[in-house]
Order: sequence, then structure tokens, then C-alpha cells
Amino acid sequence: MALNAKWQEIIGEQPAAMSLAGLPAPEGGGGGDLKADVGPWHSAGNTAGELRTSTSNSVTDLDTANEGVTGSTAGFDSSAALTEILGTWKTRVSAVRDECGRLEGALKAAGRDFGEREEDTRQKVAAEGARQSGPSDQPGQKKEG
Repeated sequence: MALNAKWQEIIGEQPAAMSLAGLPAPEGGGGGDLKADVGPWHSAGNTAGELRTSTSNSVTDLDTANEGVTGSTAGFDSSAALTEILGTWKTRVSAVRDECGRLEGALKAAGRDFGEREEDTRQKVAAEGARQSGPSDQPGQKKEG
């Protein structure tokens, strides 16, 4: 006996059906108006690029703000703490910068890919529609094939 059948025998219920966004199965489904556009993806990619630039500037600002801190605070316990904090913040901000750079390219590529697929699908649907509504078989005309 298969596992699913055995499980159904034990609990006496039908397996749960998958539904989209919590809708019952008969009411689920799309309306055919879903479109993938490059615009929002490209915009999100630009925002990620701006964040990458901003965080890159922040790393530079951290370095600039901490120049000479260890020399001018020699003998203070706080200078070691400041140096340690600088290192951890540089690591964190650099990680954010790098991730924003990765996301910039990935988001723009996703938009481009979705846009290309949308256009490809539109052309295929149009071609199929034209093929199906092509000339009907008229008497006296040769059929191709």
C-alpha cells in the first residue's frame, strides 16, 4: 500500500488540496491580465544601485572620520573600542554595499528576462491566433501538407 493511501486509511480524510492565496480551488486562477514589465524591476535595480553607492560612500566616511583616532586617543581605553567598532561597522556596511551591487544586476536582469518572455509569449499567441483564424478550406483549393 502506498504511503498516501495508508495515511488516508489511518486519518480517513482526503489529502489537502493546494490553493492559491488561500482561495478554494474552484475560485482560484488568474484573469489573464498578468503582465511582466521591465519598468518596476529596472526601477528596483536602480534603487539598489543608489544604495550601493550610498553605502560605498559610508565606508569612505567611516575611514575619514576615524583617521587619527588611535594616535590622538593613545592611552584611553576607548581608542581600542573605537577601532574594534570601526572594523565591525566597515564589515557590515561593506556587506550591505556588496549585496546592493549584486541585487542591482539581478533585478535589472529579471526585468529584462520577464519583458522578453512577455513579448515572446505575446508574439506566439498572436501567431497561433492568426494560424487558427487563417483561410478556411474552400472547395477547389489545394490543401498544403
